[in-house]
Amino acid sequence: MPREIITIQIGQCGNQIGAEFWNQLCLEHGIRGDGSYEGRFSAIEFPDRKDVFFYQTDDEHYVPRALLLDLEPRVINSIQTSSQRSLYNYENFYVSNHGGGAGNNWANGYTQTKNVEEELMEMVDREADGSDSLEGFVICHSIAGGTGSGMGSYMLEALSDRYGKKLLQTYSVFPNQNESSDVVVQPYNSLLTLKRLTTNTDCVVVLDNAALNRIAMDHMSVSSPTFSHTNSLVSKVMATSTSTLRYPGYMNNDLVGLISSLIPVPSCHFLMAGLTPLNTSSLSMTGVRSSSALDVMRRLLQAKNVMASTYSGTFTGQSKFMSILNIIQGSVHPAQVHKSLQRIRERELANFIDWAPANYQVKFVLQILFVR
Repeated sequence: MPREIITIQIGQCGNQIGAEFWNQLCLEHGIRGDGSYEGRFSAIEFPDRKDVFFYQTDDEHYVPRALLLDLEPRVINSIQTSSQRSLYNYENFYVSNHGGGAGNNWANGYTQTKNVEEELMEMVDREADGSDSLEGFVICHSIAGGTGSGMGSYMLEALSDRYGKKLLQTYSVFPNQNESSDVVVQPYNSLLTLKRLTTNTDCVVVLDNAALNRIAMDHMSVSSPTFSHTNSLVSKVMATSTSTLRYPGYMNNDLVGLISSLIPVPSCHFLMAGLTPLNTSSLSMTGVRSSSALDVMRRLLQAKNVMASTYSGTFTGQSKFMSILNIIQGSVHPAQVHKSLQRIRERELANFIDWAPANYQVKFVLQILFVR
């Protein structure tokens, strides 16, 4: 039985990333913009688990298990007028009555969310009650703005308090540390949110704008990356990292297995994500010709493909890993992976910490038939 996951999108960044994420999931599972199934493959031909992120209505349409929350209406209005407008459950939209946003102020977003806690948690409870075996929550947000940081912080506390036994994972976009921002209080927003990410979550996937912009400029030939470029990258990371949950296999079939294999110590739950080849629906990376198991695993270790500038800005030989999980889509023979792991160890391409055994895992995901 698949274990369901509820996605909560908060603020401008979270909802833009979430919209791209659902577009990607619909593409991979053969779901049209109105939620209907294309039906080209049977459950035997293509054994996927749509129920992890979707639920099916009486008319056999698929609806995302998603809550879209914001304190200003612009982004959610754009989603409601997009080609995917019939996909979502409109009862799961929340926009503040005054629609003025949080003014890039953590305290403003936190206080506004506190005043409507009952309404928001009622939405969460309704989605949770509709799940047979709820496993946890995935939150998409930015820690720099007012809504993503303030509302995100309060929702993390509320979810941790009410659903303490459920897993709580976030995809958090960090600000660009190399450039000054128009938001003067951005460091305060980030610091206050980091406190909640440290104490109230089980896993945080770190995605910072500096690395995302660098990847878009260096490897996708985009001179001035826009939000659509970086959001496409983040949505691709989200879809790929959850592919082990949506396609059955012999390991990491649920969020618990995925997180426990990567986090040896509960307090060390901040993860970095790498992606190769770097391609999206609108962008494609050139120069990637070889696709052997060794080449893919080697590129995933390279700093230029990691979406965290802390790692990319460090001399790679000095950095050390606690654990590594490679998720490879497609048909790969296990013998190739075994030889690749031996080669990586011989060449010392990945240095692990000294106080724990090396933990390098490789997970295979079947070829997605709807994506060519």
